[in-house]
Amino acid sequence: MIQVAHSPDADDIFMYYAIAFGWIDSALGLKFSNIAKDIQTLNHATLQEIYDVSAISFALYPLVADNYALLRTGVSFGKGYGPKLIKKRGKALKHNFKVALSGAHTTNAMLFRIAYPNARIVYKNFLEIESCVLQDEVDAGVLIHESILDFSSELEVEREIWDIWCDLTKEELPLPLGGMALRRSIPLTKALDIEDTLTQAVRIATQNKPLLSQMLLERSLIRVDSAKLDTYLSLYANTESISLSTLQIRAIDTLFEIGYQHKIYPKALRCEEFMIPREYKDLRHS
Repeated sequence: MIQVAHSPDADDIFMYYAIAFGWIDSALGLKFSNIAKDIQTLNHATLQEIYDVSAISFALYPLVADNYALLRTGVSFGKGYGPKLIKKRGKALKHNFKVALSGAHTTNAMLFRIAYPNARIVYKNFLEIESCVLQDEVDAGVLIHESILDFSSELEVEREIWDIWCDLTKEELPLPLGGMALRRSIPLTKALDIEDTLTQAVRIATQNKPLLSQMLLERSLIRVDSAKLDTYLSLYANTESISLSTLQIRAIDTLFEIGYQHKIYPKALRCEEFMIPREYKDLRHS
């Protein structure tokens, strides 16, 4: 049984559930189970090598590259949008403002720390961040997942994480948010089949978006209504989530380079060197 860990947000559920509903079969007959945890919990679990396959923040990957391969599928990027730094309306933030982030290893936390080195950070479950700001437990917070679509009118956006990303890259590359990693101890033939199965799941999900969305909503697997779900999936679970493009790969490499330049990573990785070698499958069938 291959255990796949993903976050409980709509895009991850959407990209996996074609497997859970039996729409996809593994070529090797592998069986899958799934577990939903918030993204920082999954990042921490990946550091501890708990799951066979897990959703992770791209910013975490250089810290687990020795033990996990980076998958080409199930990816979420921002393009002109992404996590939002929010505060109460009219509030002026001091240079050392207190902020709630969703986890130390998330991409948004890495970019935030680079942009605001003097901020005082507390880490919260992403579902609690809005209320923490409203109740003045913190001065500001970074909203992620579906929270970016609908938050209190008492709040306003101080800055988009997308804008920080563009300031750092000096160009408009897609913002690498979430991907998937697979334990390196899994035999290569099986690893290739897992990646193929997960890729098929995302492809079938995007091809059957209305039906799959309806099934997820009917089973109360999604936290938002149908309109917000459609909007959210258009942002984060779409045809560009099926398999990494050349541009997306360049964006990930740029994220890793930025992390290296700011002494977050000991070296700058090139993500293609850490993916499952597809050429093995081509040689077997040549």
